[in-house]
Amino acid sequence: MSIFVGGRARFGSTDGGRIPKKSEGVRTFTRHDLRAAIYNCCPTLSRAEARKIFDETFDELSDALVRGEAVKLRNFGTFNLRAKRQRTGRNPKTGVEAVISARRVVTFRPSPVLLTRMNQEAADCLPD
Repeated sequence: MSIFVGGRARFGSTDGGRIPKKSEGVRTFTRHDLRAAIYNCCPTLSRAEARKIFDETFDELSDALVRGEAVKLRNFGTFNLRAKRQRTGRNPKTGVEAVISARRVVTFRPSPVLLTRMNQEAADCLPD
């Protein structure tokens, strides 16, 4: 469920911002939720136009990562591509060694603004 407060979308329940426990079934924010937020904040857009804007934006972000470029989103964070070498791993259950192939992985580093906001909201949820 999304709640719009002061022009900003707040996702989750209406329980005062309390952080739910994992056992309470934390809801995942999905592409559908983001598309709906774009549609709701721009009343002049049709759903098809909001979907096209969303899809084009994420296609550009994905293409930049495939090209090996960093993606920096102000006040949100930076997505980087990191190359990992081939290595030998071990199955923790059986102890059998296996070769883990070389690959590229995406890493995310949140901005200081996002970290401050997350920690501030988390502190607001703690009992006094």
